[in-house]
Amino acid sequence: MDHQNCLEKDLLEYSQDVLAFEEALDLRYEGFYAQLADQQNLSPEEQAVLRSDVTQEVRTLKEAASCLRQAHQWASDKADELNTRLREGQESSRRKGLFRRAPANSVIDFEEAWADSFACGVNFYKIALICIAGSFAGVVVEVLWCLFRNGYLESRSGLVYGPFNPVYGIGAVVMTLALYRYRNRSSSISFLGGMAVGSVIEYLLSWGQETLFGSTSWDYSQMPFNLNGRICLLYSIFWGILGVLWIKSLYPRLAQLILKLPNRFGKILTWALTLFMIFDCGMSLLAVDRWSERVHGEPPASAVDTFLDQRFPDERMERIYANMDFGIESGGTSP
Repeated sequence: MDHQNCLEKDLLEYSQDVLAFEEALDLRYEGFYAQLADQQNLSPEEQAVLRSDVTQEVRTLKEAASCLRQAHQWASDKADELNTRLREGQESSRRKGLFRRAPANSVIDFEEAWADSFACGVNFYKIALICIAGSFAGVVVEVLWCLFRNGYLESRSGLVYGPFNPVYGIGAVVMTLALYRYRNRSSSISFLGGMAVGSVIEYLLSWGQETLFGSTSWDYSQMPFNLNGRICLLYSIFWGILGVLWIKSLYPRLAQLILKLPNRFGKILTWALTLFMIFDCGMSLLAVDRWSERVHGEPPASAVDTFLDQRFPDERMERIYANMDFGIESGGTSP
């Protein structure tokens, strides 16, 4: 504790020394100001010396300003992080049982390091499990939202096998990578980061689907403040809220569950699920591509096309991708 108090005292004294040095420099610059005001009376040689001195002083001040800005940003960031760690650590310990709060990210960091977890930090295993869990959880949430809003169940899957939608998995991964370094900072930073990252993801996925398959799954053209119908301000705000919810509540809960997996079993499980998801994504791309061809009246051109027509006919694809729109009436040549 004495060592900590000493460091705090030194830090404060150093910052006060900078302010005191500023006063001393002001006196020096008064001399410069006087020479600059009277430089028309100086000889060319004296003017050249003065110009050189001032130029060097300006260069030094700019370098000092850059260093001081970095020091100011560092101090502000550390103050915010320390305060956030204290507050979230206290809040996470208040509620127990069913309604307990999510563990603080700082607690998760400590537990992962102490347990030498196979999914420590943001390595491959952690990212893969986040992607798979996000792909599943996103479908569950959207199905429940559809039931609540419309009164009926409807598929929100993005893959032909299982209740998975990689859009949500990719979103969870990108959100984690973008916000992980700010996990112990204030929620306002997570909100702005989530708003920006989520909007970019949504725009790129919409553009990619339309470019590859000529179809769309959402259109915000009727919403205010939209960009090409792919994103809009309202849903960007939702992405910001989701960013805070994810990095402050959902991510630490998921990380805590992953911590419970034994290292050997966790690695095997991660690889098995990852290989399944790769296969599922590949089959889904082929099935959707062939579905698009059928919608546009193209007959099967190979044994693979015939297999896809039999295994994934229009009726099945329409159940899986209930909101997919190719811009024309579906119902082509599927058997």
